[in-house]
Amino acid sequence: MNLIAAAIIGIAIIVLLIAVCKVHPFLSLLAGSFAMAVCAGVEYDKAFDSFTSGVGSTIANVGLLIAFGSIIGTILFKSGGADTIVDTIMSKTPLQRLPWAMALIAFIVGIPMFFEVGVVILIPVGLFAARRAKAPVVLLGIPALAGLSTLHAFVPPHPGPLTAIGALNANLGITLALGLIVAIPTVIISGPLFGKLAAKWVPIAAPENTAEAEAPKSAENRPSFTSAIAVILLPVVLMLASSIVDLTGQSETVWGRALAFIGTPLVALLITTIFAMVVLGYMQKFTRDAVNGMVGQSFSSVAGIILIVAAGGGFKQTLVDSGIGDVIANSITESAMNPLIAGWLVAVLIRLRNRRHRHRIRHYGAARHRHEPDASGDAGARHRRRFRILLAPE
Repeated sequence: MNLIAAAIIGIAIIVLLIAVCKVHPFLSLLAGSFAMAVCAGVEYDKAFDSFTSGVGSTIANVGLLIAFGSIIGTILFKSGGADTIVDTIMSKTPLQRLPWAMALIAFIVGIPMFFEVGVVILIPVGLFAARRAKAPVVLLGIPALAGLSTLHAFVPPHPGPLTAIGALNANLGITLALGLIVAIPTVIISGPLFGKLAAKWVPIAAPENTAEAEAPKSAENRPSFTSAIAVILLPVVLMLASSIVDLTGQSETVWGRALAFIGTPLVALLITTIFAMVVLGYMQKFTRDAVNGMVGQSFSSVAGIILIVAAGGGFKQTLVDSGIGDVIANSITESAMNPLIAGWLVAVLIRLRNRRHRHRIRHYGAARHRHEPDASGDAGARHRRRFRILLAPE
């Protein structure tokens, strides 16, 4: 069978299983890879060889980093370190500068935390700040979402950048530096500047929340701002130091080899994980069981992500080993289409499919909200329950 046709069949099976049959993406990628390999002429008893090879290499290159990133983010959140960063910045910001402060908070929190976790942290802060400033929710919500989504797209240790780095054998430190450089103007334009315009289109005020005054969060047992921000910046500094060593040609010196070693992504995140466990865990009077509980909880939140990313690596390896990747690459090269545009179009198509999937989740959440009574009669509780449904991982 034609290799392009084999690729189309494999991709079609994946999309059909995910979007129509609602099969988990990991199983869908597994089935699509098998079908594509068989259609490309690979013997059926060897159709999984490339897939398993790709899964293993992807977990080694990406999966471990995602796991460490999740541990760091979970400890930062559970210890109150994220709250400390948010409160410190908010307390020193005039009301008219709140959109910029929200963008800065999202930018900092978005480095180690996944988008969904960052949203859960910042939504209450944004609503509180909007009520305090008597400003539209969109004015502060857009900068927060811009900061989180931009960091999620451009900066390791998030899954997308890590997957691209592994596929292209790119330097993680340089990618991190360039990602931050690109992210700063992107957040400014799509955050505070666009948020000011969007607030004129959607001038909706934040709803009142009576529970806010009833349950103030004590800051006595929280880590300091310096400790919390150090956990976020430590892996950035270590990886950037390793890149500077490479760029200056000092990688063969004793200190250069040491910096290059500790700046390796796996080692840098391992060091940061231990640092977070000590500074944000044990030094904050958390017991060993409590810290271990945070670590265990972090794994449950990313297990599905790691398997999906790994299955994507298996699908990619099947494309490469079956020769389909070379055919597609040659077709794009021979065509007049710019490779960047081609990649962007593929990403848009995938994103549109995910959007339809999210749309179904929203309808499901709305249906549960309508038919599930709230025993307490608290409208705020109903809204919070519905919001948790909307943020449920796919």
